[in-house]
Amino acid sequence: MTGTPLQDPIRAAGCVLWRPAVSGHGIEIALVHRPKYDDWSHPKGKRKRGETAEACALREVLEETGQRCALGPPLPTARYQVAGRPKEVVYWAAQALGGAFAASDEVDRLAWLAPGEARALLTQPRDRELLDAAVATSRH
Repeated sequence: MTGTPLQDPIRAAGCVLWRPAVSGHGIEIALVHRPKYDDWSHPKGKRKRGETAEACALREVLEETGQRCALGPPLPTARYQVAGRPKEVVYWAAQALGGAFAASDEVDRLAWLAPGEARALLTQPRDRELLDAAVATSRH
């Protein structure tokens, strides 16, 4: 057999996390800032061995935002390359249920923004597409 073997993808999960807006009108979207990459994204992370995608998404949201959440509709799976290796991130729209943010080395800032403001701040185009899908599929 010639060529390079297919690599198993890095498997991860995350959420487009939302809550009712403090103003009482519409929703707010949670974005996290990762200082390692200096980017704004949705909370997500790698699955642990034997962990389901759903459990990973709930754990990562809690670790990165301090929020417990309820998974809602599934969103499109993001597929891209990281250092030449394929990565697949399974996402859900998720409603925040409460909690408190604590900055860490991995995530140093959390922002709750109106969807349009969140869309403008997101670093990756694929994250903007997920936001659009979450807003379109969720009934708030």
